[in-house]
Amino acid sequence: MKLWILRHGEAQAHARTDAERELTEHGRAEVLRSAAHLIGQPISAIIASPYVRAQQTAQLVREALGFVPDIRTVPWLTPDGNPQQVLEKLDTDENVLLVSHQPLVGSLTSFLQHGHQRQPLPMYTASLAELEGECPLAGLMSLVSVKHP
Repeated sequence: MKLWILRHGEAQAHARTDAERELTEHGRAEVLRSAAHLIGQPISAIIASPYVRAQQTAQLVREALGFVPDIRTVPWLTPDGNPQQVLEKLDTDENVLLVSHQPLVGSLTSFLQHGHQRQPLPMYTASLAELEGECPLAGLMSLVSVKHP
């Protein structure tokens, strides 16, 4: 299976709540550059954080790819999400794109690759990590690439 982990694009510095921060124009452009790396990939699901900036990121990718299925919105992909819980909830052999936030995206990538979170992968806005393995288990996936917009 393949798993792509995408951090949302650049967002506004301030909003009423953190969850309501929207993408900036620069952030939208970053996301589209990252989405270009996903063209032709066998993605079967897009799963995203409920935060506005992650939803906007996922929608931009969906539109850029002409991806037909709806985006799955889940509460376990927020910034303070737990990588172990993500793997428990993911439990799939689908090729999935996860759209989320730091520090979760860096910790999750490290957890999948190394089996621990001591060395989180640096993930900038709209950074895209691609992992591959038999199934999404801690320490059993290989990091194929990381693309920064």
